[in-house]
Amino acid sequence: MSLTDQARAAEKQRVQEVTEKIAVKITELEEQVGLVQSDVVEIRKHYWDEVTMDMSTAEDAVESIASMRQQSEVLSERERTHRQASKTLGKLRRLVQSPYFGRIDFIERGEREEEAVYLGIASFLDEEAGQYLIYDWRAPISSLYYDFAPGEVAFATPNGTVEGQMVLKRQFVIRDRHIHLMFDTGVTIGDELLKQVLSRSSDAQMKTIVATIQKEQNRIIRNDSAQMLIVQGAAGSGKTSAALQRVAYLLYKHRDKLSSDQMVLFSPNPLFNHYVSTVLPELGEENMQQTTYQAYLEHRLGEMFEVEDSFTQLEYVLTRGGLDHGSEQTPVMEETYEARLSGIYYKSSTAFLAIIEAYKKQLEQMGMLFNPIKFRDKEVLSAARLVERFYSYDSAIRLPNRLELMKEWLLEQLELFAEVEIEEAWVDEEIELLSSDEYHRAYIRLRKMEGGRDSSFDDYDQERHLLARTVLKEHLKPVRSAVKQLKFVDMIGLYGQLFRERAATDKRELIAEKPRYWSEICGRTLEELAQARLPYEDATPFLYLMEAVCGFQTNSAVRHVIIDEAQDYSPFQLAYLKRLFPHCRMTALGDLSQAIYSHASAYSEIDPIAALYGPEQTEVIRLFRSYRSTREIVEFTRGIVPDGDAIEPFTRAGGKPRVIQTSDRGSLHSLLAAEVARLLDEGYASIAIITKTASEAELAHQALTPLLQAPLGRARHPFVSGEGGRIRCRTPL
Repeated sequence: MSLTDQARAAEKQRVQEVTEKIAVKITELEEQVGLVQSDVVEIRKHYWDEVTMDMSTAEDAVESIASMRQQSEVLSERERTHRQASKTLGKLRRLVQSPYFGRIDFIERGEREEEAVYLGIASFLDEEAGQYLIYDWRAPISSLYYDFAPGEVAFATPNGTVEGQMVLKRQFVIRDRHIHLMFDTGVTIGDELLKQVLSRSSDAQMKTIVATIQKEQNRIIRNDSAQMLIVQGAAGSGKTSAALQRVAYLLYKHRDKLSSDQMVLFSPNPLFNHYVSTVLPELGEENMQQTTYQAYLEHRLGEMFEVEDSFTQLEYVLTRGGLDHGSEQTPVMEETYEARLSGIYYKSSTAFLAIIEAYKKQLEQMGMLFNPIKFRDKEVLSAARLVERFYSYDSAIRLPNRLELMKEWLLEQLELFAEVEIEEAWVDEEIELLSSDEYHRAYIRLRKMEGGRDSSFDDYDQERHLLARTVLKEHLKPVRSAVKQLKFVDMIGLYGQLFRERAATDKRELIAEKPRYWSEICGRTLEELAQARLPYEDATPFLYLMEAVCGFQTNSAVRHVIIDEAQDYSPFQLAYLKRLFPHCRMTALGDLSQAIYSHASAYSEIDPIAALYGPEQTEVIRLFRSYRSTREIVEFTRGIVPDGDAIEPFTRAGGKPRVIQTSDRGSLHSLLAAEVARLLDEGYASIAIITKTASEAELAHQALTPLLQAPLGRARHPFVSGEGGRIRCRTPL
């Protein structure tokens, strides 16, 4: 729809007026922030000058505490004011350059006058006029912009549904306080604006998409009912972008009871964390917690094992354990590979999770394993004695609670042991080695024992006993610490017991249907445990068993978990995450066609992940339109993936992909070198050569480096570097 000159002039005038008002508010806030900051500095500087401290009587002590509390409250209030003003100032500084991106004119049913609603990344209230010049994109009325074309519309509010008519829908691109693009549209988001946004050069960090949110993405963002929201979307369909805007929306809607530190994003890799780190701050929100599943595993198990990462496991699977890259294939090697693959499938399944749950119940009756308690090569308590004590408790007491009772009993036994060990000769030898500072600390303890009276080491037996206790306490400290951490439980033995053919526990009822190559799986698992190595497929089951036995370390503070690339999580891993965060809602983003760990994926079907919370609390939203690639690329790739016909390409044109077959790897590398040289001549500054595996990337790197460092008819030569499973070619500055 075309705009009249009068309408264009009016909009340009409004932008100037609004940005001027924002600029005035910024000036006011800057002055306020400066004053409050000065107050905070002064209060901190003279804190104790304003506090009256007199502890001579009970009344004076109470008055002193009240004075301290009052001064502390004044400081806290000024700090809160400073934080809030600084946060508002940050939003306004972003608004002043680009105050809004959309406008809707709405007439509520029963009313005669229409209201012009302008949408931006934050609200702005004209305090003098008492009206909003800009509405936050997350406000209830703003959903009309994303969900409807002009005509009959409705939106939900806390007080019910509001109905009416949208008579105008207008989109803007405003930069540096000037309108660069403006048009009226009858569709959700005009393709003109999307094309302009998508055509920009990508950079190292993701941008907000609030100006171009599509209707189906808006369903994801504003979904506030599902306990588990599953977003199944094609590559480039905007799943992750929508999820991050969803976080901003939930923080806005539930700002009185939800904060950013109560939300966690599990991302595919650390680089991705950096990539998305600016989205929420651009929307005026603090970043949520971000981690990777691998980082969590290493945090929990890194002291016990060398934990294999998912990429190393993937490399093994894709290269058939190295068989595809130069190794001479033998039946034994092939069988070893097939056995590992079978073990990965089995240990990643919910069936194995059920086995561990059953195993835990069996351990309540029999089969527990303990490490003996040792001190200076002496066995204080044998493993058999610990087993006897453990099963002496009431069988109705849960495993973790029994271990707590065991811990208290063991600490008591260590005290009894210390009373006997105190007479040993090595204690006297250690006393002779005590420093003067240690003697002084022992003297201070003696004074405390004597009620503060002046004392001296005038009794040899008393002196020796006190110093001996000091020595023993210090030497027994690591043992006590290990007991408090429940390290007397033989967790490696307990996990390995599942894979021993002749174990102390009867496994016949546990593993009724054994997977193929079961003997090989058992042998390899026990071998890896003996070497303190934990394959990736064993990490989550081991951690789950450890927590089932010793007590789950649940996180009740987290209220929402977002899992990106959920198709690369196994059903076992997702079940563990649900157990780890028992009071949270979950958003899982994934694409069946992008599953790189297809051997252990929860997304091989929707059913396993949907079963986590049950159908009543689960909602699945599917995104079919791809915005990342050109039409030609989408049409090419959708013929490769299952159900690819459902993928809708965006209207971006480009060259057709080319498929080139070569007779050998040397020809391939020569063609690649020539293609890289051609692209560099055309002005491309960054070129990625993507390979299936890291070993293939290494081969390509070795072959291409000398080819690309040869003169290419230009004054500049490219720099080649290998990065994981790809090669990046950059032209030096």
